[in-house]
Amino acid sequence: MESKLKDKKMKMFLFILSGIFIILILRLSYLQLVQTDRFQTLARENRIRINPINAPRGEIFDRKNVRLVGNRPIYTVSLEYLGIKDTSSVVKRLANILGIDPKSIEDKINAQKLKLYQPVEVAVDVPVETLTKIEEKRLELPGVIIDVEPVREYPFGSSLSHVLGYVQEIKEKQLEEHKDEGYVLGDEYGQSGLENQYEKYLRGGKGARQVEVDNMARPVRDLGVKAPVPGSNLQLTIDSKLQEVAEKGLADTVAKAQRQGFRDARAGAVVMLDVHTGQVLAMASCPSYDPAKFTGSMTQADVDAIFRDPTRPFFNRALGIYPPGSTFKMIVAAAALEDKIVSATYAINDPGHFRNKTDWNPAGHGRVDMRKAIQVSCDVYFWQIGLSVGVDRIGKFAADFGLGQLTGIDLPGESSGVVPTPAYKHDKWKSLLDNKYGPEIQSINEKYDDLIAKAFTEENKEKLQAEKDKELKAVEQKYAADRYAWELEWREYDTLDMSIGQGDNQYSPIQLANYISAIANGGTLYQPYIVKKITDSKGSVIKEFNPVVKRKVNVSEDNLQIIREGMHMVSLYPNGTAAGIFAGFPISVAAKTGTAEVHGKDNHALFVCFAPYEKPEVAIASVIDYGGHGGTTAGPVVRELLAEYFQVKDGTRLTNPTSPE
Repeated sequence: MESKLKDKKMKMFLFILSGIFIILILRLSYLQLVQTDRFQTLARENRIRINPINAPRGEIFDRKNVRLVGNRPIYTVSLEYLGIKDTSSVVKRLANILGIDPKSIEDKINAQKLKLYQPVEVAVDVPVETLTKIEEKRLELPGVIIDVEPVREYPFGSSLSHVLGYVQEIKEKQLEEHKDEGYVLGDEYGQSGLENQYEKYLRGGKGARQVEVDNMARPVRDLGVKAPVPGSNLQLTIDSKLQEVAEKGLADTVAKAQRQGFRDARAGAVVMLDVHTGQVLAMASCPSYDPAKFTGSMTQADVDAIFRDPTRPFFNRALGIYPPGSTFKMIVAAAALEDKIVSATYAINDPGHFRNKTDWNPAGHGRVDMRKAIQVSCDVYFWQIGLSVGVDRIGKFAADFGLGQLTGIDLPGESSGVVPTPAYKHDKWKSLLDNKYGPEIQSINEKYDDLIAKAFTEENKEKLQAEKDKELKAVEQKYAADRYAWELEWREYDTLDMSIGQGDNQYSPIQLANYISAIANGGTLYQPYIVKKITDSKGSVIKEFNPVVKRKVNVSEDNLQIIREGMHMVSLYPNGTAAGIFAGFPISVAAKTGTAEVHGKDNHALFVCFAPYEKPEVAIASVIDYGGHGGTTAGPVVRELLAEYFQVKDGTRLTNPTSPE
């Protein structure tokens, strides 16, 4: 009986064992015969590693093919897997030559243990003298690789930095947003300006080096190199010579304003447009910063100088917003003429004051019609016609000329600005009042809601509710009696302020230049743009940009001509507010000065113009923060720009201006 039981168990064991062997044989056959190709592919892929090679970014040129941004080759030193037990001797020798701590190299090697096939980069932008020392001791430094990589180079330093932008290692958020576009940690990415706006064109295509590795991921041999594809190049509408004049003029003007006692006048902006295309010929913001600082390791002093300086050198003021002051008066003139509130010959006797407001010239301007009101910047005239036109129509014409809205310029960071309305004013002051009284109201609600929820009887609940209503009513009465509650309604003085570019009017220099362009060219509002075309590394055009018409403003040519005549008179002796700036200037200019009040500080100085008056080509807007009067402070940089554009020297036009193309 016992023998039969043993035989039965043995048969069962043999059966199970046979089953296992059959399964293994079938599985092995399946792997060997059916999935041979798959595993051969996996083995081959596991044997080959790809080391990416960064592509040089596309270069940026001005309208005349002057290089504004290029690439500078720098030397890097890397250490590949040595295949020896003791690498410390090589690390120490290399660290000694590079003048760095050996531990820093060892830390980089340890951090890359899982990617032994990739050389470890231990130093960048290495001087030639150091490379020579490495080559002299090449036999003592096995595995050391000297390579060349491109980094951004800025031949003109900080010039045009706000337009060009800068490049830095891709941020985590950017990587998440663009993870499907082939970016990895460590890649460069345009962080601002054109570098950011046209990143997909400038970045280029990575190359690769194929490396064969063993089963321990150690490099065995190189299998070949795929060259990277350089990024596409940008040709701009900017004229680098005009840009140089604009930036120098801004810096000189700011320095002069400070010497004249305007201590806060430390910044400004200027924009020059082609009135028939919307092309940006110059765009300067002062102060600026050096984008080359971002190509290497930034010190804390570098970071503080760019991001923490109170003058905000990183901020592009050409796209920021300012109260326009009297440069806004042509909007009111257009609205009054177009709505037939007044004619060009409508005149008043200006006594120097209106209602409880005093003109910038308290003595008054005498007999003033529309053209003279623009010429002498008569506040009283525009207060009177502004009241007749009304806030809604003034706002409508401002918006028609593109004020208070994005221009669509191909740069990131543009501000839309504000065309004041009763609703805007109400919401602004209501937000202030809500912030002031909101916490008190919330505290009352929270206190009584908790007490009411815990009350046992309806009588107690009703009593608590009555107390709550009483306290809330007391707060509401304080809210209603607050002096700021008066500001919830649009008042007459708001229309008066709006009519001369004060109050809540907030527009950018690029908007002001564009609105003046529309006046100059007969009413066509263009979309400003900076990039003319994109070409590949061989010069073939990938994309070309042409003028884009946003709309035709709803103002007749006759009325625009009246405004242009008034602006021309601004530059004429003896009464024009810009007569002194253009005395002896051989090109006829149509202009408007502006002085925007700032509570508790000096006024902003503004200036807008177009030229020539008879056949306009360019329009300019400039602003000097806290610079005082527009005619004396913001105007000179405009004259310098026009002098460069029209080739004027010592009051004489030397040659015909260079074609903008």
